Amino acid sequence: MALFTRKSTAAPTVTEAPAVDPALAALTGTYTIDPSHSSIGFTVRHAMVTNVRGSFGEHEGTLVVDGTDPANSSASIDVKIASVDTGIADRDGHLVSGDFFDAETFPLMTFRSTKAEQLGGEAYRITGDLTIKDVTRPLSIDLEFNGSATDVYGNERVGFEGSADILRSDWGLTWNAALETGGVMVSDKVKLTFDISAIKAAALAA
Repeated sequence: MALFTRKSTAAPTVTEAPAVDPALAALTGTYTIDPSHSSIGFTVRHAMVTNVRGSFGEHEGTLVVDGTDPANSSASIDVKIASVDTGIADRDGHLVSGDFFDAETFPLMTFRSTKAEQLGGEAYRITGDLTIKDVTRPLSIDLEFNGSATDVYGNERVGFEGSADILRSDWGLTWNAALETGGVMVSDKVKLTFDISAIKAAALAA
């Protein structure tokens, strides 16, 4: 089931209205990201030869899904920088220090969407403003809609996964160290990954 329905290739008549999938329309609503079943992570090249992976254990956010007109969908996410976890305590401490994120001064990384668009099938792209430290720049995230389900507790859930590549220097994360063999300790390119499960808010009684 696609979150974004494919456009017909037939020329529409003046009176023709776009078909709305009832199953998609039923998804319309506000959803709260479930941090216990979601992950926001990153991958970065280390010493030119291998990848270091990490994630942020504490985050919260809201998704607004419009199943009748997905272009009206939106996302808002707050990530606690101090929750970074790469599996090495000393490395995590360096990441939250002034050399990198300066978590004491800038405790949150935030994303606020400004646009959602269909790519076809189950795929779409959401564009917005990513703020790290005191720098805000546009970011586009390609996402796959993984479907919807009602869990054993009666919660209506939707799932998404996706990724985006950024240059950390664009957000002022410029610390590095030169290697004796050439190159640098940490690559500028970072891959962000998102695996999101979100729960639909109960509708308010009229």
